[in-house]
Amino acid sequence: MPLVSMRQLLDEAAKGGYGVGAFNVNDMEQIQAIMAAAVETNAPVIIQASRGARQFSQDLYLFNLILAAAELNPQIPIAMHQDHGNSFETCKSAIELGFTSVMMDGSLKEDGKTPNSFEGNVEVTRRVVEYAHPRGITVEGEIGVLGGVEDGHGAGGTGLEHITDPDQAVEFAERTGVDALALAIGTSHGAYKFTKKPDGSVLKMDVLIEIHKRLPHTHLVMHGSSSVPKDLQDIVNKYGGKLKETWGVPIEEIQLGIRNGVRKINVDTDNRLAITGAIRKVLWETPEKFDPRDYLKPARDAMHKVVAERMREFGQAGHAGDYAPIPISEMAAGYKSGKLDPRPSLAGAR
Repeated sequence: MPLVSMRQLLDEAAKGGYGVGAFNVNDMEQIQAIMAAAVETNAPVIIQASRGARQFSQDLYLFNLILAAAELNPQIPIAMHQDHGNSFETCKSAIELGFTSVMMDGSLKEDGKTPNSFEGNVEVTRRVVEYAHPRGITVEGEIGVLGGVEDGHGAGGTGLEHITDPDQAVEFAERTGVDALALAIGTSHGAYKFTKKPDGSVLKMDVLIEIHKRLPHTHLVMHGSSSVPKDLQDIVNKYGGKLKETWGVPIEEIQLGIRNGVRKINVDTDNRLAITGAIRKVLWETPEKFDPRDYLKPARDAMHKVVAERMREFGQAGHAGDYAPIPISEMAAGYKSGKLDPRPSLAGAR
């Protein structure tokens, strides 16, 4: 199966009432772990790369590894997504490389740290949409600003400083034509999200629910949604790590989001913890080992376990064979004809 449009994956998820995990990658082992989990659970999947990942692995290596994953697993629908594009040029380069989906994070300025104005966000995101849709490429935007910093991207803070305004979310979706919309509801990048199990004072699920009511045809996205399980933290610390106590986003809160329009859920930190814990365990218990395969295979297996668990929890398990892939050229034709126009005023009329 060729790489497919993320829009198709999210449209199908909306029909089925489930979410699709979007898992960040930097190398071959992470891609293999994701695909092993997708095959085990028979799930469609979004594989995403940040700007940092593209620089670390070099574009062609990463792109061709994902193409290999598609070739080796033709039964699994795979969307290849640019995570947190910081500019039109970043998104354009991803599209030219062959990504089937891009995120234009215009909530921050091009430095990836300074909050942008609403009008600035609309302008740059709309420009990406105008370039991407005629080529059949999905676009995700963001309104509001997440907390924390990860991979050099983020405004810092707790995540409560720039919560998405529902009125602005509706206006943003209408003026940009994005296929998917990431919301700021109190989540943060990185491992240190919350100092206690989050409740309504730090995780604004009521805002998400309100936006879904007003944008029922727009696919919503939860960023910063790793659950940061204590057992993964404990493994890292048992074998020499020094992680501070922290809490992530509870699975039940993500599932509440899925019941209220969330179709894409970003997960990275959980996989980093699983990998790091497995590597630390091998090197701690058998310090005489030096073959990278001795610790990379357990690391890959640990990530595989986490990804498969998330696929089941998000509801995407079992849905890989529900539909045939739509060629990207056909998606382009759908955007051109207006059939796939995601603007609220038009989507709700169909």
